[in-house]
Amino acid sequence: MAIRMIVKHPDPVLREKCAPVKKFTPNIHKLLDDMKETMYDAEGVGLAAPQVGITKRVVVIDAGDGLVEMINPEILERRDEQFGPEGCLSIPGLVGDVRRAKWVKAKALDRNGKEFVIEGEDLLARAIQHEIDHLNGVLFIDLAERTYSGKDE
Repeated sequence: MAIRMIVKHPDPVLREKCAPVKKFTPNIHKLLDDMKETMYDAEGVGLAAPQVGITKRVVVIDAGDGLVEMINPEILERRDEQFGPEGCLSIPGLVGDVRRAKWVKAKALDRNGKEFVIEGEDLLARAIQHEIDHLNGVLFIDLAERTYSGKDE
């Protein structure tokens, strides 16, 4: 495993729509392992592959209940609404107030290509939505109703 450099805004890779993963190779396993180590080292809640310069649909999240690895994630359902502060490892020092679904149901593939479904509420729901946005070239600053200086998330 290795800690990778986190790409910072306004790097254009953060605006690219990422390609789906089609083959589950040792390179995908290494990417997931490196992303996990990078996220924990940066004290983040989530990290998407474009944040380490890779335009693949790969995400890691730990909202406090353990690591979730998601490949080719897709949101199936959204319910209710939450509004609150959000930050990003690629935009250090900036926080924005963002409206997100309070609860989501998503499907994804695990590191071996097996499909699973995950339901998340509150912070996990916010993180799933935030990281999937990254895979589509969308940043929280695009959705924020206001932004302000704050501690890195």
